[in-house]
Amino acid sequence: MLGSPIVNRFGIIGNGRVSRALALGLGPHSAARPLMWARDPGKGIQAADGICEVAADIAALIAACDIVAIAVSDDAIAPIVASIAAIGALPHGPFVFHVSGASGAGILQPLETIGALTAAIHPAMTFTGDAPLEVQRMAGTRFAITGSSDEATQQARTLVEALGGVTVEIAEEHRTLYHAGLCHASNHLVTLLAGAAQALGTVGVADPMALLAPLVRAAMENGLDRGMDALSGPLLRGDAQTIQRHVGAIARDAPALLPAYRAMARATLDELDRRAGTATRSDIRHALTYAGSPPE
Repeated sequence: MLGSPIVNRFGIIGNGRVSRALALGLGPHSAARPLMWARDPGKGIQAADGICEVAADIAALIAACDIVAIAVSDDAIAPIVASIAAIGALPHGPFVFHVSGASGAGILQPLETIGALTAAIHPAMTFTGDAPLEVQRMAGTRFAITGSSDEATQQARTLVEALGGVTVEIAEEHRTLYHAGLCHASNHLVTLLAGAAQALGTVGVADPMALLAPLVRAAMENGLDRGMDALSGPLLRGDAQTIQRHVGAIARDAPALLPAYRAMARATLDELDRRAGTATRSDIRHALTYAGSPPE
């Protein structure tokens, strides 16, 4: 398939942000323009927008393509697989993959049964809808791959290389934990920043994100480079009174932030204790538990 510079044709099922980026990134490796199919024909045509041709139906796409990407929401993968499986035997042996982080190749097993090579290929990046920019970003991005066979895994590696990415193999049984780790780092970071910005807005900061940006960027870069060794602040120093004042002020003026602040502080203390090999900082834990609590 991708062992030569081109394949006959790529197919993309779905009409979202990832679909457009994949079509643009993989199109140069296809002898014919990529083919796209979506459940909503209008949206499919809009998503194709000069990048792809639009397939009449899912059966036409599968018959015409050597490689097919299923780029739909997690809950829609199984119904799409069932629709493809209903077509029957696939003698041309297409390589079919999905781009979900949470699932492995197992969800595609019905397609393996009828002759397809199958894999999960998940780019560990965020897609915003700017397809040209995202094609650039995929170069150097890690892609978590899980193949249903050695041959499928090799096809996944070759496809990722065509996008300029780097493969990381994740075992089928570890896909959910892998995805949870990504969500914890990216989705929860957004929530953390929103909470911090709300607290700063409460004290009169006109542009909280502008204030946070240099601090957060430096902390993120240091954390990516050094892990927990990049930690600074009152938890590391053991400043229990500072933490007590934090909790009291948050409870009084920004109570919606308190559960997240407490949870993240406790998680930080747990990691510090794990590294030290002993339970410490009981005064800070006490402050986190009781400071800011309503009077009995």
